[in-house]
Amino acid sequence: GPLCSRRWLRYPARRRARMDAPMSRSVKLRPWQKRAIEAFLASEHPDFLAVATPGAGKTTIAELVQERLVASGRPAYLLDGDNLRHGLNSNLGFSDPDRAENVRRTAEVARLFADAGLIVLVSVVSPESGSRAAARETHEQDALPFIEVLVDAAVELCEKRDPKGHYARARAGEISGFTGVDSVYEEPVDPDIRLDTDAAEASDSAGQLLELISTRIPDPR
Repeated sequence: GPLCSRRWLRYPARRRARMDAPMSRSVKLRPWQKRAIEAFLASEHPDFLAVATPGAGKTTIAELVQERLVASGRPAYLLDGDNLRHGLNSNLGFSDPDRAENVRRTAEVARLFADAGLIVLVSVVSPESGSRAAARETHEQDALPFIEVLVDAAVELCEKRDPKGHYARARAGEISGFTGVDSVYEEPVDPDIRLDTDAAEASDSAGQLLELISTRIPDPR
């Protein structure tokens, strides 16, 4: 068929026409899938969320936010940095150039998902300010809202959590270039929101982020 703009998916009426087209076979949808499709058809204001700092609780918060968004009928998808390194970014290491490429690829995938109408949450260690600025520019060039989230926690707390044992391995010299141990983290100077996970529970931090989303990206329904 003819090529069409990525912005085609932004128009609910056209999406609805496409979704209502006859299908070659019957597909049974579960209730949550139907709600997600209805929310997708109504969405016109996609979003991109960046959460950063290693071991600070970013993935836990992102998962809670995704769960609550979907439960409320808003389409959302989580791009987790660790999972992406098993597939899309499996050929990248932890050198400075590879870290920058990791963030670039993830931002491009997030942009495509956001352009399709989803709220995209990105849980990734992004230690360089230049990479984060490039990710923001990628979205803003397409008029896609971008929210930079600093998930902040003391290194001591991150090491205490350390569910995957990365800090222990870095301290033992088994991992080099690990952010927070032997690699510098350039903290955001002016993030859109700062979540202090030293003082707040993950559920409370997720609530703060959801409040910002509802303000910046109102539910169009």
